[in-house]
Amino acid sequence: MKLSWKHTRTPAVAAAAAIVITALPLTASGASASEAPPSEPASSNSAASESAASATASSADTRASGQAESAGKSEAASSEGGWNDYKCKPSEEHPRPVVLVHGTGGNAVDNWLGMAPYLKERGYCVFSLDYGQYKGIPLLHGLGSVEDSAAQLDEFVDKVLEATGTGKVDIVGHSQGGMLPRYYMKFLGGQDKVNALVGIAPSNHGTTLNGLTKLVDLIPGLGDAVDGLAPSLLEQEEGSDLLNRLNEGGDTLPGVKYTVIATKYDEVVTPYKSQFLQGPDVNNVLLQDLCPTDISEHLAAGLFDKLVFHETANALDPANAEPTTCTS
Repeated sequence: MKLSWKHTRTPAVAAAAAIVITALPLTASGASASEAPPSEPASSNSAASESAASATASSADTRASGQAESAGKSEAASSEGGWNDYKCKPSEEHPRPVVLVHGTGGNAVDNWLGMAPYLKERGYCVFSLDYGQYKGIPLLHGLGSVEDSAAQLDEFVDKVLEATGTGKVDIVGHSQGGMLPRYYMKFLGGQDKVNALVGIAPSNHGTTLNGLTKLVDLIPGLGDAVDGLAPSLLEQEEGSDLLNRLNEGGDTLPGVKYTVIATKYDEVVTPYKSQFLQGPDVNNVLLQDLCPTDISEHLAAGLFDKLVFHETANALDPANAEPTTCTS
């Protein structure tokens, strides 16, 4: 996707990039978006062809290395009794597997080091995927287009259903991961395969980034600096074509139970009320209504907030739900 500083949406992309680069959690290897290797300028004459070929090979090697490292981490999580155990069979108490969908810049392991063990300890079969790999950037995923990422989720859900012998999954997603399953259900036939969707600080109606899109106009060249960094950033801007299509005709689909867990201190998906859904079978939860002293912001809500974990468990098993309080 070729963007220009004159493109009307580019300032939003730049602002989103700035937020993601500065706010992304470090991966286990210590990598961050700002450490991605810069692309080298193109040369003229035959050296350009050699440089391009070398860059392509390098990109492929980087992608393979990143995917291998991510796969290794997933295997390690499974071998330690964590999750992504394809021999796990859902119990009578928890009859559906839970699929965890990370946010922009996250991955299948780091995003869920708190939530996955929490659910696993409570008897759930838990699975997580990497999606949205882009331009060979290792470990920081969710950067590719939402459409392509939804296709990856579609494939992963089918794999989990086949392994567990079940007909439906429950999905828990953070940030983009809370919105992405809605695209999968609406446009890729996932509606009949999902019982419940729990969105933690989801980008359901996009973000204004607390007005930062207006400030980016004052920084010449920033739009070009983030040109093509990540298609998903543009698609999560408030009023994007993708979100307009997603929400056209209503936020929800029949037969799916929806829970949205938001924090009023969210600095990434703003305003925070834009995360909430309207429609039947929707439970919109504000953390501060459960515990006024909870100060979790966007990342903390998805990574380690125990109230979020407890409320997620309630959403997955409403028949045995217990009130979520400051001491949960």
